[in-house]
Amino acid sequence: MDSRPANSGGARSPTSDLNVALHECMAALDLFLNNKFSDALASLQAKTKDSMYHALTYATILEMQAMMTFDPQDILNAGNTMKEAQATCQKFRKKSTVADSINNLVHRQSLEHFTEEEIHAEICYAECLLQRAALTFLQDENMVSFIKGGIKVRNSYQTYRELDSLIQSPHYVKGENHLHFEGGVKLGVGAFNLTLSMFPARILRLLEFVGFSGNKEHGLLQLQEGASSYSFRSVLCTMLLLCYHTFMTFVLGTGKGNVEEAERLLKPYLARYPKGAIFLFFAGRIETLKGNIDAAVNRYEECCEAQQYWKQFHHMCYWELMWCFTYKRQWKMAFFYADLLSKENTWSKATYIYMKAAYLSMFGPDDCSPFGDSKVELFRIVPSLKLKIAGKSLPTEKFAIRKARRYLSSNPVPLPVPPLEMMYIWNGYAVIGKCPNLTEGMLETLIEAEEALARSSATELLADDQCVIKLLKGLCLKHLGKISEAEDHFNYIYLNEKKIKYDHYLIPNALLELAILYLDQDRREEAIKLLERAKQNYKNYSMETRTHFRIQAALHQAKSTPENGMHSGASAVS
Repeated sequence: MDSRPANSGGARSPTSDLNVALHECMAALDLFLNNKFSDALASLQAKTKDSMYHALTYATILEMQAMMTFDPQDILNAGNTMKEAQATCQKFRKKSTVADSINNLVHRQSLEHFTEEEIHAEICYAECLLQRAALTFLQDENMVSFIKGGIKVRNSYQTYRELDSLIQSPHYVKGENHLHFEGGVKLGVGAFNLTLSMFPARILRLLEFVGFSGNKEHGLLQLQEGASSYSFRSVLCTMLLLCYHTFMTFVLGTGKGNVEEAERLLKPYLARYPKGAIFLFFAGRIETLKGNIDAAVNRYEECCEAQQYWKQFHHMCYWELMWCFTYKRQWKMAFFYADLLSKENTWSKATYIYMKAAYLSMFGPDDCSPFGDSKVELFRIVPSLKLKIAGKSLPTEKFAIRKARRYLSSNPVPLPVPPLEMMYIWNGYAVIGKCPNLTEGMLETLIEAEEALARSSATELLADDQCVIKLLKGLCLKHLGKISEAEDHFNYIYLNEKKIKYDHYLIPNALLELAILYLDQDRREEAIKLLERAKQNYKNYSMETRTHFRIQAALHQAKSTPENGMHSGASAVS
């Protein structure tokens, strides 16, 4: 790497500017993690047009807020600010002529001739593109926007590959801020490998067409190395790993996150930031996944008390608290948090109102309806609350609207167990599966619903409702070790496929759950056949993309080497 002379006339050198910027930005991150959100942003704002690291850090904090709240306005603000940060980073990138550009296409640009500042500009620029891509995914789980923005994503991906090659090069001379640069490479290479490895096959085919591929194990390793180093990006590597182990593996996977690893990663941060809202939230999520629901509730309450400035962050806790009380079948408390969300949060009014109505439908005859709410009236207004973010409807919202439509008739057929069905969409049965008492309680509720359905007069929706209950019962039976019974329940849905009128999502999901059950019994070949059938034979059903993510996770598990469950990193982004 070039070591260019510092500016004359007493001006600071680019290396000195980098040192100061990184020091100031790490101090701002420290404020942010201590709940001093406005102070963190204020300390950065003045230099966002003149310093790539100030611009990137300012935009990253807004992006973290958007990622944690799903608030449409937060997402929009973060996207615009990240675009501005990208423009600031562009100012510091190596200038090239048209002749240079043509030469680079033929011979590949030699990064070894860049100054340290120009190298850091490349990593910051690539990170802006990566974070903008992450925001498009947050807006559109179906990946349409992500694929349309493929050129931006590809530029980021290619830059990380080149920078990773640079680090391995014998000619590379480490600059003074090498640790921060290397941390950035590990964040990007790790994020790309991990997320691309999760994408459903049909999306991967589109992405691979333009040269994308990902390796899960290599991605995790890069992020672990990035998290364990002391660098500007170590906290970002840690947070991405925490999100992966506690959320992505559940919502978009088969529920096999490494909770012990998440706990190990979180421990030093909780010690350093005992009142840090973000870390208290993850602590709550880890307790939930360990099956310690009461401890999780305490953590989420503690998280809400820790800060009052960032109210939207409370809503993340309310969402988790709603599910904690669902797992405990405390319908009134679950209703309370759904009601709070419907009044205070803008992410999806349709989903929140649907959940309020869903919890009311679980009340017993002696339970009085809070505030005089009517479940039928609430279900009826759900379709009118449809919201579009970046022109796209949320998949969960579409699901809630489809389910609520049956209440639009003058004599509606009630949904049998609506909160327990939505709990499946968020993979809640993988959570309660660790607690036999919670699973047995849920099974008891489902048996009661099944008996009530048998007593009621038959309707055109009978097969749909029976199959919903069979799927959820099958999951409870599996987690209680009643494998044969669980298998019968999943098979029942597949055998009654032709009778299902509206809930077509049940068939591929029953095949998926049966395949996961077979994988747990090491019946790999049978599992892979079922997963391929679920993937190839069904389309245009509710929550299709999420199901395809889960199928991909199950296929990855099925095709992993039985001895150690690891792949080599040969096909990784490096």
